[in-house]
Amino acid sequence: MTQTPNTEQLRRTVQASLFAALIAAGAFLAVPIGPVPIVLQNMFVLLAGLLLGPRWGLAGVGIYLLAGAIGLPVFAGGTGGIGRMLGPTGGYLLAYLPAVWIVGIVSRKAGGRVMGDVVAMSLGALVIYAMGVPYLKVVTGMSWSRAAAVGMLPFLIGDVLKIAAAVPIARTLRPMTVGRLASHPADGYSRG
Repeated sequence: MTQTPNTEQLRRTVQASLFAALIAAGAFLAVPIGPVPIVLQNMFVLLAGLLLGPRWGLAGVGIYLLAGAIGLPVFAGGTGGIGRMLGPTGGYLLAYLPAVWIVGIVSRKAGGRVMGDVVAMSLGALVIYAMGVPYLKVVTGMSWSRAAAVGMLPFLIGDVLKIAAAVPIARTLRPMTVGRLASHPADGYSRG
């Protein structure tokens, strides 16, 4: 069955919305360990980049952030509002936008290969830390070492585990999300 552009657009919009919901669900599984909680939402952000690509992954993360900014309780611990984006974790939340874009670009350029996915998600995690830790430092007035100690170091092992879990998930789901897009150059996918 050949899909019309409108059908394809609708399918991609639904997928982006589904990832926004998954990111929100990942935020509810929050373990508070200081100003930055342990959450699963960043794993879903990275998966959105792998499975939806840069453009539609960005759309899914944008929907999630917009929902939280207008006050829906989608951020860690069931909170929402623009104040959360201006608080200690705001840099991490805002970093989801460039992170998902980079993951999508790198994964697509690597043709969806396992090592390409690992590199893509590692770069995405680095972007999240590169924006989140300085933002945490500025908002809280912590020293650089203290901000890194509470905003990055406790999460490194968990991020490695999330990436390890995301790779087989992506390999399983990719044929359902990306496989049909090989003929759509606007999304930037090539099997290369």
